[in-house]
Amino acid sequence: MPSLRRKVSYGYYAVVALLLGLSAFVAVELRLLERRIVAGEALAEFFDATLEIRRFEKNYFLYAQWEDLNESMRYAGRARELLERNEKAFGTFVSGPLLATLRDRLPRYESLMRHYAAVTPTAPERKDLEQEVRRAGKEIVTLAEQISGSERRSLQLLLARYRRGLVGAIVLLSGLAIAIGQILAREVVRPLRALERALNNVAEGRYEPVAIGSRDREIVSLTNALNRMLRERELHERHLIQSEKLASLGTLLSGVAHELNNPLSNISTSAQILAEEMGTGGGDLAGELVGQIGEQTDRARNIVRSLLEFSRDRDFRKEPLLLRPLVEETMRFLKGQIPPGVSVEVMVPAEITLPGDRQRLQQVFLNLIKNAAEAVPTAGGRVNIFARRIAAGTAPQTDAALVVNGGPLPDGESVEIQVIDNGPGIPPQIRKKIFDPFFTTKEVGKGSGLGLFVVYEIVEEHDGVILVESGIGGGTVFTIRLPA
Repeated sequence: MPSLRRKVSYGYYAVVALLLGLSAFVAVELRLLERRIVAGEALAEFFDATLEIRRFEKNYFLYAQWEDLNESMRYAGRARELLERNEKAFGTFVSGPLLATLRDRLPRYESLMRHYAAVTPTAPERKDLEQEVRRAGKEIVTLAEQISGSERRSLQLLLARYRRGLVGAIVLLSGLAIAIGQILAREVVRPLRALERALNNVAEGRYEPVAIGSRDREIVSLTNALNRMLRERELHERHLIQSEKLASLGTLLSGVAHELNNPLSNISTSAQILAEEMGTGGGDLAGELVGQIGEQTDRARNIVRSLLEFSRDRDFRKEPLLLRPLVEETMRFLKGQIPPGVSVEVMVPAEITLPGDRQRLQQVFLNLIKNAAEAVPTAGGRVNIFARRIAAGTAPQTDAALVVNGGPLPDGESVEIQVIDNGPGIPPQIRKKIFDPFFTTKEVGKGSGLGLFVVYEIVEEHDGVILVESGIGGGTVFTIRLPA
């Protein structure tokens, strides 16, 4: 998977490579320029030597002093030495034939000067020798001027080329830097702006899943974390709404239960008195009706008692509990309510303990096991109760769970308890309602709709999480995570 860090590194390396290339180009051009300047200095010295040759030559012809002759010859030797030493450098300015001519003229000039000095002043050929020396000296100076002019033009061309190359390299470097910046902006800034827009949506209360469309590892990781946060936030809000709704209902039900308790007591007492007054002389129908009044009144009083029990603030006491004996004791309470054709298997390790309120946890197991036993077929029905210790951070092993208590998983080690049945399952359209108070799918008179509501409250009170996984025809799994 690509990485933003790698892309930025590649962009950095590309810019560094461009800078190194530009630096190498400048270094090469400067080195070439340095060589031309050194050659130009040697050429300037050579040209000055040729001028000195002519100056002392003229003085010698005018004053006939041996010092002038010696200086002229010395500068001629110096010029020949410079030419021999820098012939290759001078060759970069002018052609080879011109240098060959100059190389030939300097020794000839020296030879002519010596010949002229050896001839007596009255010799007839002395005048011709003087003219020939002057012509040779002038030719040497002319050739030196040509080389010097070529050197200046060559240096100007080199500077112009260097300037154009430097400007071109800077333009190219700037263009490539802009292109690299655009690529990095597209690859880095675009997904970050998309994340910014997604966070603005979250700030405005829209918890839509974030889809950035980037394959970069950092962006994918950040997107996944953001989507996970959005899911948890949505679950938390749903849980908060559920809790507020249940708190309001609890207050309402507590008041209703108190109001109903007195008339139900009066009805029950009146039904008992009426049954006693009728004695054995009443008709079977009247006695049956009076019995039904008493039974239904007792049932209503039990519902009211349950409401009062669970709406009343009771002391919550946690203590270390052995899980298996607690489940087995609950099974003894349910022994008469489980049909003979339903098998209940407890697979809870004997060593598992957890801190909790004994009465409340027993109420959880009582309601879950009873509901599972009533949901499975009367022949071949199975209810399995599993338990295990779970390491910190382990996700529940479920594919499509409904997280009812939307809080985080317990910190540290936890105990996972599962009640599994092979019943018909819970349809998706009612699965999210099963923990609402008074919601039931049982026939009238067979359920109050408070059992799973009580389970929800107790699990939340223990800082636990409850999940439900169910499908039509696939049975139901209730999973509870409690801190260990």
